[in-house]
Amino acid sequence: MGTVRRRDLERVNLLELAPVRIAPWKLAGERVVLHRPPPRARGLKGLGELVSCWLAAARIRLDALGSFTWQRLDGAATVGEIAAALRAELGEEAAEERVGRFVRDLHREGFLAYPGFDEVPATGSVGPMAV
Repeated sequence: MGTVRRRDLERVNLLELAPVRIAPWKLAGERVVLHRPPPRARGLKGLGELVSCWLAAARIRLDALGSFTWQRLDGAATVGEIAAALRAELGEEAAEERVGRFVRDLHREGFLAYPGFDEVPATGSVGPMAV
């Protein structure tokens, strides 16, 4: 993501964005398991990202709220709509704050993209992997 885009993103209300999943994942029972995507950068930055990838967990098992949120990050629903659904369905009081923090963390780690700010695969949102 370039400097101009990053500045543009800082001025956007996160609750109005509709992020898309770009990392492989699968359902394990009712929980989502994310598979860390390989680094996409090249050169020295890519080497640094590769080392970080080796040191980080290859798979991340989400809790119930994370799984609920992840399954709705399909590029159609905004973060605000997902937070409202979380509050309605699971009774989460601080839904906007929790979903917002979760989405920011997933974006920073390369698990999802913001259309209009990041490159999004031509296939759109990544669906679950075959088990």
